[in-house]
Order: sequence, then structure tokens, then C-alpha cells
Amino acid sequence: MPNAIHITSGDHAGELLAKAGLPGRVLVWHDILYDGPRRAGWPDEATLGGRAAFLEDATGGGLDRQRILETLREQYLRLAEAAAQERVVLWFDACLFDQAMLAHILTCLRDRKASYVELLCVHRFSGIVPFHGLGQLTPDQLASLYGERRPVTDAQFDFAVRVDEAFANQDLEALTELTLVTDAQLPWIPAAAARWLEEWPDPATGLGRLESLALSAIRAGCETPAEIFASVAAADAPPQFWGDTMLWAKINSLAQRQPPLVRIDGPRNRLPQWESDVPLGDFRVSRRP
Repeated sequence: MPNAIHITSGDHAGELLAKAGLPGRVLVWHDILYDGPRRAGWPDEATLGGRAAFLEDATGGGLDRQRILETLREQYLRLAEAAAQERVVLWFDACLFDQAMLAHILTCLRDRKASYVELLCVHRFSGIVPFHGLGQLTPDQLASLYGERRPVTDAQFDFAVRVDEAFANQDLEALTELTLVTDAQLPWIPAAAARWLEEWPDPATGLGRLESLALSAIRAGCETPAEIFASVAAADAPPQFWGDTMLWAKINSLAQRQPPLVRIDGPRNRLPQWESDVPLGDFRVSRRP
């Protein structure tokens, strides 16, 4: 049996998986595959450059474009090597973030004719409610799931290509069709596609669901970023696909609208979307009249 490479999303989940005592090494995939400019399937250099620019902007400049580009190049190189030489074990949960990533990685592995690919898609774990993702588990709990992995079928590869094309092209019709699939080869794709469509601007308000939830929390009296995060997390249905970086970006966008919908008071006029020397607790957010 070839050596194993375990691929997952999120540095925290990757660290836990590395401590689980499973054979093989861990690769954490970094990208937001349900959003932004890209081509479906294996990327060319222009696509990688576009992704790096998009992710730099998505993190408010917190991540440098060149650093992102180098990371993207490296992870596709490692994926190509793994497809040719290793047993690939994919660890993902049911949220939008992971499902779009899963479809893309499967599409890329199909492109590279990977012959030994297994999948663990975890949507629940006994005693953990609400369950959002693998990062909630301990290394021992992750190890206990290893026996549930299953080989990826040709039908799953084919369906992943369809899904990856829909997200890459931001095809409203194709995404809507995915929400209606009742026998999806990747069972959590329909819900993931539906959740992404909720992020498209509402015709009446111009806001996506996450922006609307953040605005509701602020209007209800939540002022600190921590209070807003807790309120939005409680209001959004699991599994939660977003993290603090994305939520701060949504709040910043509310403050930058014309006219602004919220006001940010603090050391800067934007919440830091990545590592910062400014404490997040120094910021307050309030509603505009």
C-alpha cells in the first residue's frame, strides 16, 4: 500500500490530524474555492495569480500576495506528487467552505489520474452539538473515524467536476440546480450550494445573509467584535463555514457602504482581518442612524 497523505482544510484541523497517530503526512489546503475568480479544475499560472490577488484583498492585505502565490504553487505541486505516488485521504466536513474545496481537489485529482483516493466527510460526532467541523474534535476522536473512510468512486469524481465548474463560474443556474439534487454523489453539496446562494446580495437590501446577521447583531446592541461573532454564530445554521476573518470583512463592508450602515470606532477605521498589532478588543461597532 502506498504512503498516505491526509488532506484537510484549516490549520487547526491539520494540527489535530497530525497528532492523531495515523500513518502518513498532512497537507492543509488553503483557498476559498466557493468565491473569487478562477477556472475550474487544475489552475494555470494566471489563475493562481488571480487567486493570490483575491485572497490578499479578502484578508484586507493581512496576507501578502506573493506569500499567497507561493503557498498556492506549493500545494498544487504537492497534490500532483501525491496523485502520482501516494494514497490520498481527504478529510472534510459538511460546510460550504469544505464542500467547495472537496469538489475542487477531487476535480484536480481526477485531472492528474490519481488511482488511490479515499474520503472521510464528517457531518456529526456523538456528543458535540452543534457540530461545525473537524476542528472541534480531539486527535483521538479524529483517529476513531479513520476506519470510516471509503474509496472515491468514478461517479463522485464526475459529480465533483460539475460542482467545481458551478462554483468556479459562479453560475447561478448551475448552483441552483445543485441545490435540487436529491441523490447527490457528494451528499452535502446541495446544502452547501444553497448556503452560498444566500450570500448573494438580496434584491431588496443588497446584503448577503452573513452581512444581514452581522447588521442585526449590531442593531441589537452587540458592540465588540466578540459579541457580534457570538451573536452571528448563534443565529446562523450549522455547519458554520465562515470564521472571524470573513466576518470582520463583512462588518468592514457595512461600514464602507454609501451611506454607511455601521460605524467602526477604534485605532483604525477597519477591523483587522488578519494578524495585527492592534488588539481587537480596542474596537467598537455601532449602528448608523
